Amino acid sequence: MKNLSLKLEDSIFQDTENILAKVHKNRNRYINEALEFYNKLQKRKLLAKQLENESKLVAGESLSVLAEFEALEDEG
Repeated sequence: MKNLSLKLEDSIFQDTENILAKVHKNRNRYINEALEFYNKLQKRKLLAKQLENESKLVAGESLSVLAEFEALEDEG
């Protein structure tokens, strides 16, 4: 496990302390869980952006293939 020193805004620190008192969880565990959640959220956003970019790259080709299939259906 890594040691970390960080500076929190006073309002964030106070909100965290208030929540910790109510959920009976230690600060270290709470911050670890919060970062794990945020990391997962960011990974999903990055993946969505990657998929969006890759979809744009193949959109033209997909329309071309679709047109070919439609032409085959019209012939049949």
